[in-house]
Amino acid sequence: MNDYFKISDLAMAAAISLNVPIEAINRLNPQRVEFIFERNRQLEKLLRAYWRNEMRVEPKEYFNQLKILKSRLYGQE
Repeated sequence: MNDYFKISDLAMAAAISLNVPIEAINRLNPQRVEFIFERNRQLEKLLRAYWRNEMRVEPKEYFNQLKILKSRLYGQE
């Protein structure tokens, strides 16, 4: 499972998924999910930028990505 990175933070997953596709969504329980990304150099670079507050995203794209992720979460059982 080291080939994958799991994120349970919706805001972080939305920011990362603007550049890297989500491989899967793991529903741990009704209140918590994990977004699973394939671990690679691009993902590592994005994670560093996120945690260093260096990531820049276009606001409308980010907002739309949040809506897409929420619809995936609530549209599936």
